[in-house]
Amino acid sequence: MHWVLDIAFDEDSNRTRKGHSAANLAVIRHIALNLIKAEKTSKVGIKTKRLKAGWDNEYLVA
Repeated sequence: MHWVLDIAFDEDSNRTRKGHSAANLAVIRHIALNLIKAEKTSKVGIKTKRLKAGWDNEYLVA
């Protein structure tokens, strides 16, 4: 799981250190990863699905 998070979300370069921000962002990334994995309309990789959601509002909503 860590490898997938590092490749898709570049988790190793995360520099958050105040309070619980690192743990909170990790939870958000895990939720996003689960949502991306559940999406089956496009047969591409996780990183590509994430980029596509950022570029195409119709894909993001669907």
